[in-house]
Amino acid sequence: MANHSHAHPTHLQHHFVDSDQQFEASKMGMWVFIVNEILFFGGLFCAYIVFRAWYPELFTMAAKELSTVWGAVNTVVLIGSSLTVAMAIRSAQKNQKRGIEINLLITIALACVFLLIKYFEYTHKFHLGIFPGESLYTYEGIDHPLAHVFFSIYYMMTGIHALHIIVGIGLMIWIYIRARRNEFSSEYYTPVEITGLYWHLVDVIWIFLFPLLYLIE
Repeated sequence: MANHSHAHPTHLQHHFVDSDQQFEASKMGMWVFIVNEILFFGGLFCAYIVFRAWYPELFTMAAKELSTVWGAVNTVVLIGSSLTVAMAIRSAQKNQKRGIEINLLITIALACVFLLIKYFEYTHKFHLGIFPGESLYTYEGIDHPLAHVFFSIYYMMTGIHALHIIVGIGLMIWIYIRARRNEFSSEYYTPVEITGLYWHLVDVIWIFLFPLLYLIE
């Protein structure tokens, strides 16, 4: 019986030949998901490009309402979190249970900092009357009849990105709980790596959003 459990590890699903095949299949699945997400955001980027080509002066004026400093801080925060999630994967490869836990907690904390900064950015804009959609938009600080268009795109892109961050936090809490239960080792760390891949996607999308929305000259 002991032999059988050794031949078939607990993490290995019955329809895979071995752990390597399962890992490759999981990774492939994640890449398919990532391509889907890139296509999804691609649609939003296309809308952005079209409207920016139509109304370049609007985008230049409206972007001044965004805080470049806070956008830059959030960029640093996310890049830092990408580093810590990579360190969590490295810890799993080296059988360092404590390393996985610490790096995941730091990543979760950085993700929460990102959301907190976004919360303050949003509430400040709401206070000014900068809402998505023409009917709610009451801010008169931008002398352009279509100012709400820029901010609708801004809220759509950053809002969906923030949702991805919330999902990422949920995934990392799940991984953290499993790491506490000692479920990961150099033999099996697929969920850690897959979650790391997802988190890198979230980071890369922000690296595109930041200059497109905040750094318009």
